[in-house]
Amino acid sequence: MRASGHRHAVWYLAAIAFAESSFFPVPPDVMLIPMVLKDRARAWWLATVCTVSSILGGIAGYCIGYGLFEVVGRPLLEFYGGMDSFLATQQTYIEWGAWIVALKGLTPIPYKIVTIASGVAHMPIATFVLASIAARLPRFFVVAWLLRRYGAPIQSFIEKRLYLSMLLLLLVIVFGIVAIEWAM
Repeated sequence: MRASGHRHAVWYLAAIAFAESSFFPVPPDVMLIPMVLKDRARAWWLATVCTVSSILGGIAGYCIGYGLFEVVGRPLLEFYGGMDSFLATQQTYIEWGAWIVALKGLTPIPYKIVTIASGVAHMPIATFVLASIAARLPRFFVVAWLLRRYGAPIQSFIEKRLYLSMLLLLLVIVFGIVAIEWAM
């Protein structure tokens, strides 16, 4: 919180957003919220920094999953005879992975789990990046918009109910997709 007022705060925000998507447990909201409240005119810029850094961190998480699986995961699966099961799961993840990434990126599940799992499953990187954009952009821009529009009074709501709000948004999106698919 104290770092949000530092002259290099934008760099700290970028570093936290990057790290949170690949290995760090602290969400970037701890920097984003006070920074937007301090200067609402910079809300869109700060949300952009957060989004881009989060996606780049997600690519790093993807690489962690991709690389570590080959070094550690595959030998263990082969040793315990679980490779066939993994390959079946991997194929499902590749087929539905974009939806998994896009939807999980809006939920309280730590995003690093999704990024690393995407690498382990060898999801096509372009699909992963597009799904990450679809998840992370609304995630940070909704927070920035709420803070820009309503200021400090909305901070408590965001801190307590952001994930519930994102979950509701997720349900609306899923319902819409199901309705469109059903209508066709």
